[in-house]
Amino acid sequence: MKTNREKIPELLNRLYQIVSELESLFPGRKFTPDGHLVGSLGEVIAAHDYDLVLLENSTEIHDARKGNKQIQIKATQCKSVSISAEPEHLLVLKLLKDGSVEEVYNGPGGPPWANAGKLQKNGQRHIGFSRLHTLMDAVPDEEKLERASTHEQAGE
Repeated sequence: MKTNREKIPELLNRLYQIVSELESLFPGRKFTPDGHLVGSLGEVIAAHDYDLVLLENSTEIHDARKGNKQIQIKATQCKSVSISAEPEHLLVLKLLKDGSVEEVYNGPGGPPWANAGKLQKNGQRHIGFSRLHTLMDAVPDEEKLERASTHEQAGE
């Protein structure tokens, strides 16, 4: 029997089939899933893959914790993310159409915050994936969130 996490790729495939159908019915319009849908998917994927405890929805700055470490999770389908405050730890995931996930950044929140763009009117600062990849290269392994073991994932 599949775990909830294992069902995500199949469900996303179905979602993108619907998106494609909508886009073919309404040429010139994009129906890209975003906002809460992508953010929530990123949070549940991160919780499973990194063995995190999710905080209540709309908790300020952080979305999860692992032990005493507070974590902000950003998931997107684009090439940048927006942050509105400096998190203790930042995990940025790119959600791919096949349901897989690319880890873009996994490390202390200070460097991305310090390297993000100017504060926008909406109170957020943007940072691109190329900058995040560069910052990630400087993060020592011991400062990264460790992925849950395959054995633990299979036992869920």
